[in-house]
Amino acid sequence: MGKVVGIDLGTTNSVVAVMEGGKPVVIANAEGMRTTPSVISFSKEGERLVGQMGRRQAVLDPKNTFYNIKRFIGRPYRELSEEDRRVPYSIRRNEEGNIRIISPRLEREFAPEEVSAMIIRKLADGASRYLGQPVTGAVITVPAYFNDSQRQATRDAGRIAGLDVKRILNEPTAASLAYGLDRGQRQRILVFDLGGGTFDVSILNVGDGVFEVLSTSGDTQLGGNDFDRKIVNWLAEKFLAEEGIDLRRERQSLQRLTEAAEKAKIELSGIGITEINLPFITATEDGPKHLEATLTRGEFETMCGELLERLRLPVRRAINDARIYPQDIDELVLVGGSTRMPMVKELVQSFINRQPNQNVNPDEVVAVGAAVQAGIIAGDVRDVLLLDVTPLSLGLETIGGVMKPLIPRNTPVPVRKSDIFSTGESNQTLVEIHVLQGERQMSEGNKSLGRFKLMGIPPAPRGVPQIQVSFDIDSNGILQVSALDRTTGREQTVTIQGASTLSDAEIDRMMEEAEEYAQLDSQKKAKVDRRNQTESLVSRAERKLREVAIDFGMYFADRERRQVELYIRDLKEALEAQDDRAIDLAQADLQDSLKVLEQEIKFRLREEGDDDLFKSVKETFTDIKDSITGEDNYRPRDDYYGQGDRYGNGYGQQGGYGQPPGYGQSGYGQQRGYGQPNPPGNYSQSGNRSSYPNEQGYGSRPGGVSGNERNSPRYSNPYPNEDFGDDDEWL
Repeated sequence: MGKVVGIDLGTTNSVVAVMEGGKPVVIANAEGMRTTPSVISFSKEGERLVGQMGRRQAVLDPKNTFYNIKRFIGRPYRELSEEDRRVPYSIRRNEEGNIRIISPRLEREFAPEEVSAMIIRKLADGASRYLGQPVTGAVITVPAYFNDSQRQATRDAGRIAGLDVKRILNEPTAASLAYGLDRGQRQRILVFDLGGGTFDVSILNVGDGVFEVLSTSGDTQLGGNDFDRKIVNWLAEKFLAEEGIDLRRERQSLQRLTEAAEKAKIELSGIGITEINLPFITATEDGPKHLEATLTRGEFETMCGELLERLRLPVRRAINDARIYPQDIDELVLVGGSTRMPMVKELVQSFINRQPNQNVNPDEVVAVGAAVQAGIIAGDVRDVLLLDVTPLSLGLETIGGVMKPLIPRNTPVPVRKSDIFSTGESNQTLVEIHVLQGERQMSEGNKSLGRFKLMGIPPAPRGVPQIQVSFDIDSNGILQVSALDRTTGREQTVTIQGASTLSDAEIDRMMEEAEEYAQLDSQKKAKVDRRNQTESLVSRAERKLREVAIDFGMYFADRERRQVELYIRDLKEALEAQDDRAIDLAQADLQDSLKVLEQEIKFRLREEGDDDLFKSVKETFTDIKDSITGEDNYRPRDDYYGQGDRYGNGYGQQGGYGQPPGYGQSGYGQQRGYGQPNPPGNYSQSGNRSSYPNEQGYGSRPGGVSGNERNSPRYSNPYPNEDFGDDDEWL
């Protein structure tokens, strides 16, 4: 059985955690980061880049880099505002009126659920590597104020990623699980969750293993990105007034403005003033244009006044729905990176005169709570009871377009409620059930979750038939609606999922495509890795050739170096031609030739090391000055040994290798060192004659050869018929 993890699918960043040894642990991704940017990009080769690698492509290739997808999930295109559609990549409306994201490079379009599934898959793969076992299930968090369609769409994203979504959990509730798990005393906690794209506030009673949500409220279209957009618009308007160019109409300029705005917002959380410099932001016929601006914290807070007002309303509503006073709050927990802004902290403290609790990491606490919930489901965590609520009212449309609520907001879930309805006209044989979610009294102001028909009602006067409509919400907040004609017993039941923008057939197709794409990604990754390894080998070989030339001279191991150069050229040609077979062959040849060159270097270093060792021994045990005459007895090494090379040519001016006895210089052929020394003037006999058949050793050639005679004709090839063996044996 696979492992169940907790996933915080965020607008800006996502996190995965797991219960390990009874404690929640945040899992780092392949890049070593505990948070993964919720960004997807497609490279020129069509490779899918998720996380930090994808984020790096945002400026260079904005059309094929997608972010802030959480704002689109589970929403029809008609609900998008002009600001929502102002992104560097392209979105469009399909035939069903749903949102589709266009990738020009791949020449295809994606549903927001598909893109979110890629992020979830990245997190699950990282968790699988960490745990050493496959991850098959997940608890995925959503903003508490997500409606039913957005929750269902998030569940679909998990299914497309190949996971069994065990639970859809509200983010503030998850944060409270992470915060209050070990607390025994009863406390009332307010969780203020301001992320990159959504805002939630929840009030809970926590203690003795019970987590009871009293109320929740929020705004799914308000987050840190809206604060960034204020700076973007300020910069764009400033540049428009000075240069007459609207940078928001250029994709790359808009992306650079967005990144600069986020950086400025972060800096203003710690300092009072920041400089924004964007050289070459655009170009005209007159040349390149640059953007320079100075922004103070006071100016930033002034331009964000409207957003602060939008934050106040959900806080008031949550406190009123919980039927408590602000002074009844025992702890204040801030969740989400945007809560680091000083003006946000001041806003919350203006309602609740308490310092926020800093014991939790605002970026990771939601994923930690999701992991705790996963542990509860798996049985790893016991004696914990979670009582969540539904964030919005649910009801039906009645005559005149009026909404009749069946389940009010902040009702604990799971819950089942029903009511009796009748026909609006005489002899009506069918009724249409229109399910709504929201707080408006009129149907048109609320979210339509779906419609279905109950047919076969016997003809009767208006108001006579009795139709029982039941709403059933499970622990995930997923709604199931049933309608029963009490006269005939005819019943129609439907799980509301049409608002998820995907049908079951589309989900199945996307799951199959995701699996195929995963295999294709694996093949592409293997190909890219092999190419990178090959290029690294070429670079290493070229560097080795330069080092050898510098350390030993241009004529050292000339034949081996030329061989390496030849295989480098062959490998580069194979890479350019993308010939996999030629790459494999040339790579193997180059590796072999590098080994031979390395062996030659070891021979040279060993010889130099032995020479240095003997010189140090000689200087230690030989007097430099004669004790009687006072003359200098020291002879340089070349004078003492002649101008010999490693093959022995030219040694012997002072009697060859026979003096001093037992010299450990490497011998010929297989021999390590020389045998017994001969008198001065003679070569010592080789310790191993395997490489010199028909020879009696060098002792048969008296007199030696002076180092100055090394190049003389009579000594250039004294043994023309001899086989001197492979170079590998010349030590």
